[in-house]
Amino acid sequence: MRNRRTISLDLRERILEAYDEGEATRNQVAHHFRVSLGMVKKLLQQRRASGDIRARHHLAGRKPLILVEHRREMERLLKVKPDMSLKELREAMGLKCSLQAIHVVLVKMEMNLKKRLSVPASKTAPTSPGRVKDGKGGRTAWIPRV
Repeated sequence: MRNRRTISLDLRERILEAYDEGEATRNQVAHHFRVSLGMVKKLLQQRRASGDIRARHHLAGRKPLILVEHRREMERLLKVKPDMSLKELREAMGLKCSLQAIHVVLVKMEMNLKKRLSVPASKTAPTSPGRVKDGKGGRTAWIPRV
């Protein structure tokens, strides 16, 4: 089993300093500091590419598909048509992500799905539309959380 701990900035600097002195090969430096040859190679490559040798954990992981611009567009679309479904929203924006991903973003934006719109009481007809047979066709809307 490999040890995958992040090595300190101090140790990174000492490894590179030892290699830069030119008296040892990458393999010898790795052995001396008890790190893998791959670690030494990665440090040298990282320094060459960016000049920075700090740990890069913040760059790891999956990148979000829904960016700040998408959030603004969602907000605009939902102001125009608050009863838009997640699927309609995804299609309108041309996103290639799951409906769950859109839902999570809307929740983070503090948008709530209101199951039934509040409408003023009607004087001529019942205000409740009654039950929907298959669960579809009910009126819902995404509204900002107050």
